[in-house]
Amino acid sequence: MIHTYTITGMSCDGCRSKVEKTLNTIEGVKASVTLDPPMATITMEKHIPIFQFQKALYAVGKYTISESDSVATVHKPDDTPVAKSCCSSKGSGDNQHKKIQNNNPGKYYCPMFCEGEKVYDQAGDCPVCGMDLVKYPELTVQKTQYTCPMHPEIVKDQPGSCSICGMDLVPMATADSDEEKGYKKMLRKMKIAVGFTTPIFIIAMSDMIPNNPMYQLMDANSWNWVQLFLSLPVVFYACWIFFVRAWKSILTWNLNMFTLIGIGSGVAFLFSLVGLLFPSIFPHEFKNHNGVVSLYFEATTVILTLVLLGQLMEAKAHSQTSGAIKALLKLAPTEATLVVDGNDSIISIHDIKKGDLLRVKPGEKIPVDGKITSGASTIDESMLTGEPIPVDKTVGDAVSSGTINGTKSFVMLAEKVGSETLLSQIIQMVNVASRSRAPIQKLADTIAKYFVPIVVLVAVLTFVVWASFGPEPALVYGFINAIAVLIIACPCALGLATPMSVMVGVGKGAQSGVLIKNAEALENMNKVNVLITDKTGTITEGKPSVEKIYVIVKEEDEVLQFIASLNKYSEHPLAEAIVDFAKARNIALLEVEGFEAIAGKGVLGAVSNKKVALGNQKLMEQVNVTVSDDLENKISAEQKLGKTVSYIGIDGEAIGFVSITDAIKSTSKAAIKELMRQGVEVVMLTGDNENTAKAVADELGLSSYKASCLPEDKFEEIKKLQAQGKIVAMAGDGINDAPALAQANVGIAMGTGTDVAIESAKITLVKGDLQGIVKARNLSHAVMQNIKQNLVFAFLYNVLGIPIAAGVLYPVFGILLSPMIAALAMSFSSVSVIVNALRLRNLKL
Repeated sequence: MIHTYTITGMSCDGCRSKVEKTLNTIEGVKASVTLDPPMATITMEKHIPIFQFQKALYAVGKYTISESDSVATVHKPDDTPVAKSCCSSKGSGDNQHKKIQNNNPGKYYCPMFCEGEKVYDQAGDCPVCGMDLVKYPELTVQKTQYTCPMHPEIVKDQPGSCSICGMDLVPMATADSDEEKGYKKMLRKMKIAVGFTTPIFIIAMSDMIPNNPMYQLMDANSWNWVQLFLSLPVVFYACWIFFVRAWKSILTWNLNMFTLIGIGSGVAFLFSLVGLLFPSIFPHEFKNHNGVVSLYFEATTVILTLVLLGQLMEAKAHSQTSGAIKALLKLAPTEATLVVDGNDSIISIHDIKKGDLLRVKPGEKIPVDGKITSGASTIDESMLTGEPIPVDKTVGDAVSSGTINGTKSFVMLAEKVGSETLLSQIIQMVNVASRSRAPIQKLADTIAKYFVPIVVLVAVLTFVVWASFGPEPALVYGFINAIAVLIIACPCALGLATPMSVMVGVGKGAQSGVLIKNAEALENMNKVNVLITDKTGTITEGKPSVEKIYVIVKEEDEVLQFIASLNKYSEHPLAEAIVDFAKARNIALLEVEGFEAIAGKGVLGAVSNKKVALGNQKLMEQVNVTVSDDLENKISAEQKLGKTVSYIGIDGEAIGFVSITDAIKSTSKAAIKELMRQGVEVVMLTGDNENTAKAVADELGLSSYKASCLPEDKFEEIKKLQAQGKIVAMAGDGINDAPALAQANVGIAMGTGTDVAIESAKITLVKGDLQGIVKARNLSHAVMQNIKQNLVFAFLYNVLGIPIAAGVLYPVFGILLSPMIAALAMSFSSVSVIVNALRLRNLKL
């Protein structure tokens, strides 16, 4: 029997091969997988449930399989089905759009990511660590509604005038976010806790005053009853959630920080309650000089209030860690000026459609991605690229949503709207990356797994040792120190150490034009010791232009017509340069039959019944085109000047060449020099010939380069370096570099082909130059250093805090740690970890 399934998650031929190989490992299955359409045709001896296929695919990557009836096929000009590469800049928009849409609006997640990417439908607390679940940030600009200040029942989607009184409508105030509501609710509980805890603390501490004046009003036992009644709102309302979480953690055996807080403060409260109601059952060690049992209502309420304070401060600080997404959302305007038949009208950004003409006035934010159709201006793109110098733009130039227009007005054509815009893609990428887990976090997770049971054991041992060997009242000392151990050992700081730094670091990178796909790439970038870089579009501007065409036997315009017609089906930047050159000369393009693009070599096809080949020397050899010695010498002379040269072959004979120049980016030399100073070996791999490659390498001061590299050569070179133990980063423009980008430890794509870059690489440089790699490396180093600082702080805090709480300093220095001080220290340890992570926001890249 034969079944057809749809496969999602594949982005390149390497993915296709992996999926096909995995499916064929299942007994009784013969599978054939295609990339475009993304489908698997499976022949099986007997029916196999789909979940078995899914289980096998999950083991090798994030691929999903589902039943499918039909999938669309993409065709080349000769009508042969062709699979789109993940590095194709054209035709991949739909797939990219679907992936970009894959977010979790309205869902909740754990800030410690205890269960990875798992989300929840409702607010609550994490079943593993007990922390408050956080709502996913809204990743789209909210639609603004307008109302009349005099008649609030009038609500419209667009500005205008009130239909009742004629007043101008004003934007409606936005409601508080769930995050803000949660913070306000916690703040209200904090005020109640402080209001009731303060008098309890004063009553308890009055015992330290000689001839306690409060006993003139009531005796000690009566004041204890007052403390009980004052503690009830704190325990059973303001801080009751801590006990609920502790109980859940014990039932599910997901022991966490709330387990320790609940046991510690709960035991202190129950002890005090029993001591107040049944004082006669306690030995004399637990009674003071008045014969009344020493109660701990003040310790219970102060501990709980301080823990609540820590949670409140964490909530406030945590909201700042997602500030990058909020800042990016603020970049997008809410309105735009639509031009129809020469008339301007204000519309919501949500109403913009592809193909609309929009007027952008001086100082306004550009509403969507597109290109200028009339006018010119300077655009401030610093919010996306991190570069402060405005860029000159004129007719035909691309502009991006969220960037700011200068002092002139222009009209633009909307090409990408909604979630397709670069700004939306950046917001999505930052959101996903900031919630990914760095490999270093496994260390903290492993320790936290065993930490709580060990702490409970230490607390029991503390009580036993003090009760057996401590000074009188030994039982009291043992009880207090055991509670102090439970409270101070809460592993919250340990759990927050990594995710907070990653979240802030990813946001900082986005604001500097460095888009990081996941925390693993961020961590690995710090370890990179070899950078493989492509030439065209990476070291060079990626905007090649035809310098000259040389032909031997035919008219130049006729030859240009042939090669431009052939190249209209190619996506390569060199092909685009030739087509643009022909259009500038007003040369009409002809129909092509049998078009074929050969990766790393060139293009073939039939134009006007002539076999035309355009490409490098390897292509000429492949199709048996004869090249004369005189032509070869002329081509060699061009190449030594650093030019890229394509041979022109017609009907088996080379009749000329195209010389193309592509300027080296102004930042490339400085970036390469800085990377080498940091100890990174920089190697240029290019498909260009030896002469051109050497000219570029000499100008940049590169000693390591390889010429005439096909895509598979780059892939093999990376594998060879990795076999030597090297950590390799690969920088490419996302055209022919898909295998190498996927194989590298860190794939870095230039942002010149936005859809391509975000899909195929682990790091994308919006501005698309090597200086961004320096920024990425500096960011990675700073984030990893910050994480290590947090982990060291959390480890040291617990390693030092637990013994002190247990009383190891008492025999020598007479120092004991009050449970209240332990609670304060525990709360501020978590806050200090977050504050340390927030320092990354001020990092200069």
